[in-house]
Order: sequence, then structure tokens, then C-alpha cells
Amino acid sequence: MTGKPRLRADAQRNREAILDAARELVVGRGPAVGMDEIAAAAGVAVGTLYRHFPTKKDLVEAIVAELAAVVGESLDSALSRVASGASSATDEIIALLRSVVIDMRQERVLRFAVTGLADDSLRELRRRGRNAVEQLVTAAHRDGALYQDVTVDDVILLLATSPADAVPETEQRRWLALARRALSPTAERA
Repeated sequence: MTGKPRLRADAQRNREAILDAARELVVGRGPAVGMDEIAAAAGVAVGTLYRHFPTKKDLVEAIVAELAAVVGESLDSALSRVASGASSATDEIIALLRSVVIDMRQERVLRFAVTGLADDSLRELRRRGRNAVEQLVTAAHRDGALYQDVTVDDVILLLATSPADAVPETEQRRWLALARRALSPTAERA
């Protein structure tokens, strides 16, 4: 059997508590938050934190790796729905935009907060995301459901410049409706 050995149940709970506390503190206060503060928020001793994560970089990389796994599973599901005919590529592109704009606020803040600390994991997240968007754009072009001049870079630009968290949700939803109209000749015009 390959991979990491399974942790004891209490060690796994501690690891999860550390990751949860670190994620919340890094999002709320930035990556400069102290390891002792993270340990206290997780309800573990500082030594326990360091046994799981010898450096802050290790801790932040683990958080981003978890985020990458969740995003990757979501992208894989979207591609599977398109391949099976359960959903259209354009609907999945819009769902991705919605996810980034409305559903993943904390994760988006985390990505920006950890730039420089988790570059390898962020690079992999970007690579995987771009690959999925390329497949969705290709499928949407093939279906005639996306303007032919819309590129992968255009969709990524929309993702990168989506409304900030401070924008009211009603305006974020309006942005999504406008984005759909801008991308697709078959978009509902309501």
C-alpha cells in the first residue's frame, strides 16, 4: 500500500481542527497570523500543531491542497455532467461563475491571502481549472451555445474580475445574468 499512513482518530481530529482554525484565521486576518494563535483556536498545543505542520508554509499548502481537491472534484463533476448530456457546457460555465462569485467567497479570499506561501498548490489549482474551462469552452463552441470569439482567457478574465464580496448579492446575481448574455447567443434574455 502506498501513500501516507492513516492517522489515529484523535490525531485526525486534531489535524482537521488545526486546518479549520488556520483557514478561518488566515481568511480573517491574513497569513501573518501566528502559529500559536492557530493552535489556540484549534484547541491544541503548539507542539501538536508543529507535529502535523512543521512550518507555516506546510500548513498553508495543506489548506490550499484541500481547496484544490474540492475545486477539482467540482470541475470533474461539471465535465462529467456535460459528457453525459445531463447539462450543457454553457450552463456549467455559468455555474462555475456563480460558484466563484457567490458560493466560494471564503475560498477566494483564502487564495489571495496565501499568494506567496502556497504557490505550488495555487499553480496546480490554476492549471486544473484552466484545463476544465478549456474543455467546457470547446464543448460550448461545438454546441453553438457560446459566441465563437469567446476564449478560455475570456472566461478566466470573468472569473478573475468578478464582483467583490462587498457588492450586494442582488448585484452579484445581476452580474451573472449579464455575463451569461455576454457569453451566449442562446442565453435567455429575460
